[in-house]
Amino acid sequence: MKGLPRSLARAKQEQARIVTLRIPLKDMPLTVAGTTGVGFGSAVISGLPQGNILLLGAVAYAQFSKNGDADVQDTFDGDFSIGTVPTADVDVSDTGEADIIASTPLGAATAGLSPVLRVTNAAQAIIDNTAADLELNLNLLIDDANISGAATFLVNGSLNIAYIVLGDD
Repeated sequence: MKGLPRSLARAKQEQARIVTLRIPLKDMPLTVAGTTGVGFGSAVISGLPQGNILLLGAVAYAQFSKNGDADVQDTFDGDFSIGTVPTADVDVSDTGEADIIASTPLGAATAGLSPVLRVTNAAQAIIDNTAADLELNLNLLIDDANISGAATFLVNGSLNIAYIVLGDD
């Protein structure tokens, strides 16, 4: 590989035309508040570059484990999403909470371990990060019947994402 493709391959991520990232999720802790009602929480996966970001695509592989917590049933269920905003309530599909990966059902866990999920984003979108204040957040919701207190889950998998930075203001 020579010339422009080689230069772009060696360029800073912010200067490359199309940025493709594979972000591993290895035993990433995610704390869920669940004392009463539905449990919910978020964990930061990564930052985002400053500018107008054209999201070209994203694929997430995720598996959730209850980390031995007695406040969570072994057959827990719920939903997850990936967005530029952490969840603040019992819904992981509000504005910004699911703008990378839409809210997706986990499927019932077995022995405290959810099924491995493969989820893609639905459409291209332009994300306004000109203020450089957005990040990638993994949002998790655990159904009310499956949680009785605050719990920490471990997430394993990866987020594969492709985007172009279309400039800044």
